[in-house]
Amino acid sequence: MEHIFKQGQPDAPTFILLHGTGGDENDLLPLAQVLNPDYNVLSIRGEVSENGMNRFFKRHGEGQYDVEDLNYRTDRILAFLSEAAEKYEFDLSKAVPVGFSNGSNIAISMMLRENTTFKKALLYAPLYPIEITTNKDFSDAQILLSMGENDPIVPLAESKRVIDIFSSRGADVTTVWVNSHELTQSGVVAGQEVLNN
Repeated sequence: MEHIFKQGQPDAPTFILLHGTGGDENDLLPLAQVLNPDYNVLSIRGEVSENGMNRFFKRHGEGQYDVEDLNYRTDRILAFLSEAAEKYEFDLSKAVPVGFSNGSNIAISMMLRENTTFKKALLYAPLYPIEITTNKDFSDAQILLSMGENDPIVPLAESKRVIDIFSSRGADVTTVWVNSHELTQSGVVAGQEVLNN
C-alpha cells in the first residue's frame, strides 16, 4: 500500500492520514505538522482509482457507496495498519485517524469495527449514508467532526447523521461548523484542542 511514514518523538502517538478524493499521501502532511509536529505520521494513498482520482473505496455515485468494496478496503487498511505498526514500531492503540472527505469516510468504517480501539479521531467533511448494524461503545473516544453548513456534497441531514453515529454510542464529540466542503483554520484549532485533552 503506497504510503509515507515520518518518525516523531519517542512514544508519541501516530497520525493515520487519509486524503480526500483525488488526493494522495502528500496532501495532509502539512495538516499533521500544524496539528502536532511531534507525532509520528503514517499517510496512506487510497488504492481505488475513479476516473484517475485516488479514493479509498468504490462508489456507484455521489453518496452511493459500494458497501462490499468498502468492507473489503476497510479490511485491507486495517491489516496494513497492523503490519505498519510492527514495521515502524509505533503503538496502534495510540493512533489517531485524521481524514478529509473520502478519507474521513473510510476512517468511520474502520472505527465502527469491533476490533479497533481508536481513542481519538479528527474527521473533516465526513459522509456515511449507509446502514450501521454495530452498537459499538465509543464512550472512551474523543472525536472531532468538522462539517459544512453549505456543503454541496454532504447535506446537513447527513452531517447530523454522522454526529449521531458517534454521540448515540457514547463518544465525546466536538463539532465545528464551517461553510463548505473544506478544511479550515477553525477546524484545525479544534483538532489541536481534541488532541491536547
